[in-house]
Amino acid sequence: MALVRAVRREFEKFPDPRKGRPQISFADAAMSAFAMFSLKDPSLPAFEKRWSARDHNLHALYHIEKVSSESTMREILDEVSPYVFRPAFREIFSRLQRGKALAQMTVLDGRYILALDGTGCFSWEKVFSDGS
Repeated sequence: MALVRAVRREFEKFPDPRKGRPQISFADAAMSAFAMFSLKDPSLPAFEKRWSARDHNLHALYHIEKVSSESTMREILDEVSPYVFRPAFREIFSRLQRGKALAQMTVLDGRYILALDGTGCFSWEKVFSDGS
């Protein structure tokens, strides 16, 4: 729970790029996305379909005041650079390091095993080919 609260606090620090007083805060949209991934929903529509059944849990566990719909979450988060989320990642990573939660995941001279979520692209400067 402390890690989820820390993520929420980091998300609350982010400047909301929208003008006026939006109905759903940036932090709620980001926490809705965080909840979707941590609950392992296969897609935004699946998350939205099931969120009303677990609305109380989303409020209690993720501190989400108002859960955002698929379209609202996309509208808010699609325009935000992934680098905006780096401080939240660093905060959580450092807490996990300090708490020794990552110690059992070290290999090769103390480096960590890393699981990627598939949101990035692989690219190479050189094309490897046998010429055929």
